[in-house]
Amino acid sequence: MVLLVQEEGRAVNRLEEALFEARPYVEYYDRLEELVKRLWEKATDEEHFLRLLSEELPRAEEPFRTDLRIFLQKFEAL
Repeated sequence: MVLLVQEEGRAVNRLEEALFEARPYVEYYDRLEELVKRLWEKATDEEHFLRLLSEELPRAEEPFRTDLRIFLQKFEAL
């Protein structure tokens, strides 16, 4: 159980760090943060979160789609 909590904490820190890293490059940070956190709460695990985020890409319009791509790139790089 402790390992799961530690892994969950690390993933949340990764989420926050990716948002922090993406912030200077995105136009709609507040919208991005809201969407990412909503999807994170909805997701059952990190893989599910990435799938949900990927599903949002085709629905998003530019320039927000680019914001999503930037966040995704930062998240996957961590």
